[in-house]
Amino acid sequence: MGLRVSFELDDDDLRHFRLIMRESRKTVSRSAPEDIVASANALLNNIGTQKIPRFIRERLDKLAVMIQMLTDHEWRLPHKDSSRVLNALAYFTEPEDLIPDHIPGLGFLDDAIMIELVVRELKHEIEAYCDFCDFRNARKPRRRIKTSSTDITREQWLDGRRQDLQSRMRRRRKRSKEKDGGGAPLL
Repeated sequence: MGLRVSFELDDDDLRHFRLIMRESRKTVSRSAPEDIVASANALLNNIGTQKIPRFIRERLDKLAVMIQMLTDHEWRLPHKDSSRVLNALAYFTEPEDLIPDHIPGLGFLDDAIMIELVVRELKHEIEAYCDFCDFRNARKPRRRIKTSSTDITREQWLDGRRQDLQSRMRRRRKRSKEKDGGGAPLL
């Protein structure tokens, strides 16, 4: 029989996590993007097949999506947008966690909380990327794609969809920011 535990982070808690994120970004500000991605990948690799709670595993899967957004050569996230994702990954370059990872059941809780917070900040980026992946996977890769009236390359086919989705991502992010009144962002 499982046990359900829930908790709520109040404004003070969120300020604390924002402070930690800012400090992490300062620490890695001179790091190469590849090093930041490698550190986040190392976290995922170190966990490997360890038995960890499902709610943490689900958050770590979202971390993997953020890494893929940066490394997917067909997605080509523009620099300004990729910087937001790199800022989100900055926390995972820190060797010292709030809760040491080796503590069974709870060791990755701080990582899961931080992932959840940055996923909320990157909601539109993640949605756009997942839609792009779904679109791309809907057809088998071919050199040329036949549309109703023309024959286009796969790159042209993906390029149009990528541009549409990245534009949508920025529009939605701007609307969310306006709706939230420009509250203190994490990234």
